Amino acid sequence: MTSKLIYKIVAIAFVAAFLSACSVSIDPDKYQQMEPKFNIESFFDGKVKAWGIVQNRDGDIVQRFIVNIDAYTQDDKLILDETFEYGLGEGPLKRVWTLTKNADGSYTGNADDIAGPATGTPHGNAFNFVYEMDLAVGDSTYRVNFDDWFWAFDENTMMNRSYIKKFGLVMAEVTIFMQKQ
Repeated sequence: MTSKLIYKIVAIAFVAAFLSACSVSIDPDKYQQMEPKFNIESFFDGKVKAWGIVQNRDGDIVQRFIVNIDAYTQDDKLILDETFEYGLGEGPLKRVWTLTKNADGSYTGNADDIAGPATGTPHGNAFNFVYEMDLAVGDSTYRVNFDDWFWAFDENTMMNRSYIKKFGLVMAEVTIFMQKQ
C-alpha cells in the first residue's frame, strides 16, 4: 500500500468519526418499558411552566428562556398555547401547537412557524417529536430539523432535549425542564 493511499484511508476514517460524533441517535426501544410512562395528553392538561436554554455547537448558551404553556383539549385536538420570555437572546414570543392523535397512537402536530407537519411518537417513558422549522438566526433564516425528545420524571415534571440539525449534523441543542402548575 502506498503512503498516499494510507493517508486517504486515515483521512476518510477521521472525517467519518468526526461526523458521527456531531450526530445524535437515541434508541427509543430503551425507554419503552421505563417508568413512569409519559402520556402527553395527561401532562399537557392545564398550565405548564418551562425553563430552558439553547446551546450552540461550542456549548455556549445563546438563549435562556421561560415558557408559559396553557394546554387544553378542543375538538379532540391537544392545544399547547406557548408564551415565551427571554432572559438572553431573542426568539418567538408565541407559538400555538395543535396536536392530533392518530389511529396508531402517534401524533401529528402543526404550528405557524413549523414547516409542514410534525410527527410525534410515544415510547414508554419518552416521546419523540420530529419536524422542520425555518429558524431565524440574526438576519438569516435556515431550514433546520428538530429531533425533540421528552422524558417523564414523574406525573408533574418532564425534561425535554432537542437536537437542532442541519445536513444531519447537530448545530445546537435545547434543554428544557417543564412542570405542571
